[in-house]
Amino acid sequence: MFPGAADEREGTDAAGTADRGGANFVVVGAPLDATTTFQPGTRFGPRRIRSFAEPFDDYDHRTDQHFSDLGVVDRGDVRAWDDIEEYLEYLTSTLREAVWNDAVPLLLGGEHTVSLAGVRAVEPEVFVCLDAHLDLYDAYDGNPLSHAAVTRRILEDVDSVEEAVILGARTGSEAEWERADADDVTVIPPEEVGAFTRENLADRVADRETYLSVDIDAADPGYAPGTGTTEPFGLEPRELRDVVRTVAPHADGFDVVEVNDRDDGQAASLAGKLVREFVLSHAAERL
Repeated sequence: MFPGAADEREGTDAAGTADRGGANFVVVGAPLDATTTFQPGTRFGPRRIRSFAEPFDDYDHRTDQHFSDLGVVDRGDVRAWDDIEEYLEYLTSTLREAVWNDAVPLLLGGEHTVSLAGVRAVEPEVFVCLDAHLDLYDAYDGNPLSHAAVTRRILEDVDSVEEAVILGARTGSEAEWERADADDVTVIPPEEVGAFTRENLADRVADRETYLSVDIDAADPGYAPGTGTTEPFGLEPRELRDVVRTVAPHADGFDVVEVNDRDDGQAASLAGKLVREFVLSHAAERL
């Protein structure tokens, strides 16, 4: 269970069905590890994120809120299996249930492919993503549902999405950069993310339904080495935090993905802190 969240099993009715009608946020783990490249291990991501969030204080001085007072419910993990398309459909329905109950889904990955389920459930107009990679392959190794193709799938398969804003991207194939030149993609390189966040980001998502995704490899691997495909010259944790704080009040869905078990908890700790920052910032403005 994510620290400070209520267990879904608390408050079940006589039939054993959880009552999430009063939840403001619903945590769902998605330990998919099917297409991860280079270093696998994202199946352990949800567990590690929850675990390394344990030492964080419940009280947040900046927003004068207690995390445990904000209506966060942890649904647990949706166990992954090897049929990716079928798994994403099931995961989408799970997350959509939270949306229908007027709660914000908080998805803990798992590989980045699970973001497609989150976006399908929320149906936003703009997809904001912190990521080292463009993830704009039409297919990777012949697989259109690869984690390396997730932003392309979101743009082309989810009708509501008008634009993808990719923050911190610093690598991609020639074909991906050509796709990124289209009008529905905005790429902000790492060295420009700070200024863009301060000057443009809030206006870019204001009055637009938004989904925010954090691929932990957006951070420089010196800060978050526990991820599948590390890419140097990345963002500092405070830059990720500032993006999350800026977008959270406008976002109706959130995920943090690509955390694995190949470090001493740095990536999971950062991911857990970003989940909290999202909840605290969203709640401070909208609850």
